[in-house]
Formats: sequence, structure tokens, C-alpha cells
Amino acid sequence: MDTAVRPGWQPAPKYLSPMLATLGELPPAAQDDRWAYEMKWDGMRAIVRVEGGGITIYSRNDRDVTVSYPELRPLGEEFGAEQALLDGEIVAFDPRGRPSFGLLQDRMHISSAAQARSLATTRPVVLLAFDLLHHAGESLLALPYAERRRRLEALRLDGPSWRTPAAFAGTGAEAVRTSKELGLEGVLAKRLESTYRPGKRSRDWVKVKNISAQEVVIGGWTPGQGNRSDTIGALLLGLPGPDGLTYIGRVGTGFTRRMLDELKPRLVRLERKTSPFVPAVPRADSRDAHWVSPQLVGEVAYGEWTGDGRLRHPSWRGLRPDKGVAEVRREG
Repeated sequence: MDTAVRPGWQPAPKYLSPMLATLGELPPAAQDDRWAYEMKWDGMRAIVRVEGGGITIYSRNDRDVTVSYPELRPLGEEFGAEQALLDGEIVAFDPRGRPSFGLLQDRMHISSAAQARSLATTRPVVLLAFDLLHHAGESLLALPYAERRRRLEALRLDGPSWRTPAAFAGTGAEAVRTSKELGLEGVLAKRLESTYRPGKRSRDWVKVKNISAQEVVIGGWTPGQGNRSDTIGALLLGLPGPDGLTYIGRVGTGFTRRMLDELKPRLVRLERKTSPFVPAVPRADSRDAHWVSPQLVGEVAYGEWTGDGRLRHPSWRGLRPDKGVAEVRREG
């Protein structure tokens, strides 16, 4: 039967903003039977629309990034003529089989189809599909997580560049131990009865982190010294506030030369005469600073927050082109 005329058939939406988790602690063990636990993958959130044997990949901020990941295109053939909308994470794995955000950085900014095809061979990615939002003419948003997960697993997605990662039912402590053993970022606890709420940050999904990471907005940079005298020494970081950026510290470690070479011209294009930080950055941190319009979002790992709201021992992880400035908030 032609799905376009089947009673009750609905087309898959072009895009849905992904549902977001709230940072928190592992649910009490006595409530384990109400939750499922997934690994927290260190990658890029993606909404994948399948239609007519092809796919379109959208980042979290509704950018079409299909051209960047050509190895994922054959996924559309798995569905044939059926439409589907998947929620998942695009991940690059290192030689030990662990997610590497650094390797993924090499793929996230690519707009050249030829370059993307080359990188798909040398730095391949995998789509880890963990939710099914629409399938075969039916919206699944109002179904509980447990049923969406059952239908997702029934699809048996297991290809060269895509799969459905395991979920742990009723074993929160075990899931956390496993995530630490695998060197992963943490776990996501998802309430079995939770419906999918596009674009909403919900306590029905809780992220429990092993690694402290914070999204940041770049508001300036200072020149380097020594072997970095021709490039960036440190980035000046902030969080959005009602009057401008609130300064939270500077980061000068964690960069590869390739990261620096890609960052500097982007920052130069964003240069401005005045500081975007309110109140002003302390003179000790801002000497010789180049100010930039606060448009670039990145991510750092850090030790802890200080009493005056600064990041202690931050280390650069990379840009987050999949995140918008308005989404950045303090997580720790």
C-alpha cells in the first residue's frame, strides 16, 4: 500500500530539536527499575532524517551537516522506502576503540565533499542511534522511552558506520562502573516512562558525568610565546549573561597545532575593539588581549570551579559548532 494514502500516516518532520538531559546524580538504587542507563558518548548530537533511501543529518542547532559524513549515507538503504527520524550521537573512535573528541574535531568543520570522502577513510565516524522519534508514518514522541527503545532495537541497525548502543536496565551503579572502565564521559539515566519532548531540558533524563567538562564562549585571546609566538597563547572564556559575557578564566593548554591554525583566522575575522566581558577581565589575564565578538562556542575539561566563579586547570577540548551561544550555561 502507498504509505502516502494509508489512514493515519504522517510524514516524518524535517527536523526536531533534540531532548536534553539535566546534570545530576545517579538515581537511588531503589528506583533502578524505573530507569534505563546509556553510556554518555563523547561526540556530536545528531538528528537523522531518513527518506527515499537517503538521509539528511542535522546538528543540534539545525545545521545540515550531511556532506561532512559520507560514510553514513548508506544507512538510508536500511529503511528502503520507509521514513524515519533518529536521535543519536556521531562519534569518532581512537585505535583503542574509545571515543575521541579530538579526532571528531577533524570532521566537524568540513564542508568540502571531496575532503569529507578522504577523511571518512582516515578518520571514520560511527552514528550511535539511541532513540527513534518517527517511523513508517507514525510519530513516536508520545510513547514512553521503553517502547521507543523496543522499536529502535527491532530495526537491528548494525552497519559499518552505524549501530544502536546497549542500554542497561535497572543497573545504574554497574553502568557507571562500566563507563569508567571504558574511559567514557559518564552515563545518561532515562526514565522508562518518559516521553520525548523536543528541545526541552528534562529531569526525566539525567546525565551523570565522570569527567568535568564545560561549554564556553570565546571572548578574546592573548598572543603566545616561544614556539607559539606566531599564534594563540590563551583563550579568554565566558558564559553568557544579561549584560555580556561573564569571565570564567583563560585556557592555554590542550591545543594541537592544527587546532591553533584553524582557530586563529576565525578569531581574527571576529575581532572587535572593545571587550565583550562584563565586568572587565582582570588586567593580569587581559594584557595584550585581542577581543572578539562572542560567537564561537568551545568546550574545556577542568578540575573544579573556584569560589569566585573561575575554572581551575581548564584544558581545551575543541570547538562546538553544533552548539549555539544561547545554549551555553554553567553545568558544574
